[in-house]
Amino acid sequence: MSAEPLQIAYSPCPNDTFVFDALAHGRVPGAPALDVTFADIDLTNGMAERGEFDVLKVSYAVLPYVLDRYALLPCGGALGRGCGPLVLTREDGAGSGEGARGRGALTGRTVAVPSERSTAYLLFRLWAADTQPDGVGEIVVMPFHEIMPAVRDGSVDAGLVIHEARFTYGRYGLHQLADLGEHWERTTGLPIPLGAIVARRSLGAQTLTRLAEAVRASVRAAWDDPEKSRPYVMAHAQEMDPAVADQHIGLYVNEFTADLGEEGYAAVRGLLTRAAAEGLVPPLAPDALAFP
Repeated sequence: MSAEPLQIAYSPCPNDTFVFDALAHGRVPGAPALDVTFADIDLTNGMAERGEFDVLKVSYAVLPYVLDRYALLPCGGALGRGCGPLVLTREDGAGSGEGARGRGALTGRTVAVPSERSTAYLLFRLWAADTQPDGVGEIVVMPFHEIMPAVRDGSVDAGLVIHEARFTYGRYGLHQLADLGEHWERTTGLPIPLGAIVARRSLGAQTLTRLAEAVRASVRAAWDDPEKSRPYVMAHAQEMDPAVADQHIGLYVNEFTADLGEEGYAAVRGLLTRAAAEGLVPPLAPDALAFP
């Protein structure tokens, strides 16, 4: 690998700092040095579209726009079950949770989302296509941390939230209208693709392969000694309670983080194929997900 550090950007969320702790701190023998920038995923999505940085954590939703320049690494990302985005409202009108949950509830309503180039937004649009026959109202993009207060205070009617909001929305007096991961799993049988690691194709096949091996080794090191990563995780967890950080890691760091495998790749292809059929993203080329 090049002696120059790889420019990498990922979020300060506990799953990312847990995954990259060993690699970022030089505890993976033979791995590249990293120059780390922390940025929320809506920012890293834009960085990838502009071709900035060597390695990035991005939403799977942005892959169709960047795979000409970046390769999808088969590890390090976030897929899983029971970990999907939620749609929250002030009113408790969720219904039974089976079938068309919240059917028609967002017609003419304002919905806050953290990004329109996110996997959460794709899952929201696919859910809405099934359950909101007359469509939804205005979509408002705002920073993730502002969404639950905005719903609570009535400046928007509903909010699309991710990550630790699964555990904290009750503190804002909010209610779950829909679990978009539950809808995805029920209708596809596949895990939920959330965040991906991509690296410049120009690094070359050998470097990309060695980078993937280093990321896998970093994941395994975190699993082998979780306490080793705790200072790094908590230093960037934005005042998150340690128990919530542990729940966050437990949800988003799993066997798919170590290796996408057949089921993981099927989930990614399934999401992007369905989204392309709805006109939400460009179609993927047949070999676009191939690595390296």
